[in-house]
Amino acid sequence: MKIENLLKKKKDHAALVCISAHSYPMAKIIDKFCDIILVGDSVATTIYGMEDTLSVSMDMMINHGKAVKRAVKDSFLVVDMPFGSYESSKDQALENAEKILLETNCDAIKIETDAKMIETVEYLTKNDINVMGHIGLMPQHIKKYGGYKYQGLNQDSADQILENARALEDSGAFSFVIEAVPASLADLITQNSKLITIGIGASKSCDGQILVIDDLLGLNDGFSPKFLKKYHNLSKEVENSVQKFQNEVRERKFPFDNNII
Repeated sequence: MKIENLLKKKKDHAALVCISAHSYPMAKIIDKFCDIILVGDSVATTIYGMEDTLSVSMDMMINHGKAVKRAVKDSFLVVDMPFGSYESSKDQALENAEKILLETNCDAIKIETDAKMIETVEYLTKNDINVMGHIGLMPQHIKKYGGYKYQGLNQDSADQILENARALEDSGAFSFVIEAVPASLADLITQNSKLITIGIGASKSCDGQILVIDDLLGLNDGFSPKFLKKYHNLSKEVENSVQKFQNEVRERKFPFDNNII
């Protein structure tokens, strides 16, 4: 998948399917259904059991990016830049973006983009880096928010998000995620942007929608924000399967005759 194909789908009003995944087996399953696969810093909470995304390292993102890339044949692959890898300077951002692209062979990087990051995005795009932005609720900023809270609920916050969206368009980015904002604000942004908008907790009118694979499969029992639809309760199925294995081992039934030589 190329950016030109994604932009054509936007022009044709074809909704883009996006999923965040972090492993080879999951990426192999979802690749045929997705337009975009994101290796997100959500790996912190879904894979490593961390409380937030702030402790994710470059090595973690690169290693998971490599694993996913081995499975991806058709989807456009984006890798998150972790907290602390791009904020210090434009040169730091470029060095780490190039490292991620080189080592994972992904198609683009994603960075959380408040007003201070717009110049960095412009610097990256001028150096031939494909950039996906991220506006609204930005998980790497949760300490500033005081937790995972919807943004754009008052006029000042909404105006700032609108301004960030406009600035991203001028910066050369090709897309941005809109997270946890009122639907009316996400509609306004999408209607007035040439960039590809990807919603999560935003509006069905965004050009695409994204969820984390572990969340939509119901693998994270304790995570149930308003925007999440769990399409399956896989954690319960895993529990039942492991319990059956436990019972068969305890009862010395497993391995069965056809499992041994």
